[in-house]
Amino acid sequence: MKISLWINDKLIEDDIPADTILLEFLREKGCYSVKRGCETSNCGLCTVLMEGKPILSCSTLALRAEGKHITTMEGLQEEAKEFGEFLADQGGEQCGFCSPGFIMNVIAMTRELEDPTEQEIKEYLAGNLCRCTGYQSQLRAIRNYLEMKKGAK
Repeated sequence: MKISLWINDKLIEDDIPADTILLEFLREKGCYSVKRGCETSNCGLCTVLMEGKPILSCSTLALRAEGKHITTMEGLQEEAKEFGEFLADQGGEQCGFCSPGFIMNVIAMTRELEDPTEQEIKEYLAGNLCRCTGYQSQLRAIRNYLEMKKGAK
């Protein structure tokens, strides 16, 4: 089937099997930040933005992205680097495997929620699993990042 979509603001047209998963399609197109973790929609490693909203690409057919804008971490290098430095500073990036999906969700959250409470942050990021940390370092990184962004306005 023919598909036409934007990946990181670049128009991509291709002919794909109808059962192609978006995660596979994106990796075939060079978006290696999109990772396979659980394949059950439980870990958040495959998070990308579709029309600015986070989705799990492991459980989304590529054809659902027809005509849409998909953003991966490759398309958000500056924002990802900025938050990633906060994450590393707080020890929230131990092995780094979960970081791309986590960073994508934090970026989406900062765009959607103006001044999130601790509870809203936890709810927004509930689908991101990390096997290395106890999430406290990640929460500190988010709070510090949000404070920095508040001060920059």
